[in-house]
Amino acid sequence: MSDTSGSPTATTPPPGCPAHADAVHMGGLEYQQTPSQMYRTMRREHGAVAPVLLDGGVPAWLVLGYPEVSYVTSHDELFARDSRRWNQWPNIPPDWPLLPYVGYQPSVLFAEREEHQRRAGVITQALEGVDQFELARECQLIAETLIAGFSGSGQAELMSMYAHALPARGVLWMCGMPPGTVDTEQLVDDLRISLDASEGDDPVAAYGRVGERIMRLVQEKRERPGPDVTSRMILDPAGLTDEEIVQDLISVIAAAQQPTANWICNTLRLLLTDERFAVNVSGGRVSVGDALNEVLWLDTPTQNFIGRWAVRDTQLGGRLIREGDCLVLGLAAANTDPQIWPESHVGAENSAHLSFSNGEHRCPYPAPLLADVMARTAVETLMEHLPDIVLGVKSEDLTWRPSIWMRGLTSLPVRFTPSAH
Repeated sequence: MSDTSGSPTATTPPPGCPAHADAVHMGGLEYQQTPSQMYRTMRREHGAVAPVLLDGGVPAWLVLGYPEVSYVTSHDELFARDSRRWNQWPNIPPDWPLLPYVGYQPSVLFAEREEHQRRAGVITQALEGVDQFELARECQLIAETLIAGFSGSGQAELMSMYAHALPARGVLWMCGMPPGTVDTEQLVDDLRISLDASEGDDPVAAYGRVGERIMRLVQEKRERPGPDVTSRMILDPAGLTDEEIVQDLISVIAAAQQPTANWICNTLRLLLTDERFAVNVSGGRVSVGDALNEVLWLDTPTQNFIGRWAVRDTQLGGRLIREGDCLVLGLAAANTDPQIWPESHVGAENSAHLSFSNGEHRCPYPAPLLADVMARTAVETLMEHLPDIVLGVKSEDLTWRPSIWMRGLTSLPVRFTPSAH
């Protein structure tokens, strides 16, 4: 981390930083509701790598092109994950809203080279021990419990009552948290607050409680290991410390919870608003699979990911990237790159999207498969139990969350025939 005296402020970046006069502010209503149009405009005006301004006017590069995102994520020797390399740290205030995403933490997310391979290897081995059929059964039970909580009323708000809760409970079950306890429910709620705070919530306090509870879980499993992800991480020959396991478990849980929740909700929105799926979606597994995959291409839950940091001066997409510059991975923009879809047609059977990123720092195998089990089970179980489900508002009245990072609805109200329990 560099330390320069008399540094310029965040709104007037130092010479050589990517704060072009025509840099695009990443934010605003247009960005939130119709980001695909923003990406098209940026691609037309700036090419595959665009100069952008983050919160507070902090400069960065947004990588929009599919080949360019693939290149960045495949070349760790040029574009690394340790955020301490960033040349903008002297300009970042202590209350900067993106600090939770870019502030260095000793977790697998920011680890590099051999350390990253060691940490990611432990996670991969632990996740490979999850029985996918057992996970599907557990998620079906969770789904049925959640549906029973609102099926008698004939209406529900699926984002909060279903889509968020199911993957949180599912991933905690994988980690060995006993389902249905007050303890687990509190952790589910704290996870939601720390990742997706509502008005009046305290995400910092919630994140602190998450860390404390996961540390207790690790200590409990060290004394009494079980057939779960936490125990397998503890028993791995790599010999991670409790602190390392806590950091990496939180990374796994966070990566599984909010993106999967948005994947579920975005898929339900597609099924309920697109007439291509209306005819045969009820119980139609092929249609649900097509919808899940199409969402990963066109409404991917993580639309932008911050980031990579340039190890040295280099070229990318015709741009000079300076050592220490921040690159934001435009996963949603890359997935809709006209170079790979020249006729604007996304083939649902193609799964070469970048929604789980790419390269050494992509979601560790088999995390995408486990996320698919959770999302598919959530959507299919809901459709089977509430076959006449319809939107509770006009489709054009649905609104997206004000986030440039996650692509998710603020709410998904639905109506259906009430059922007797």
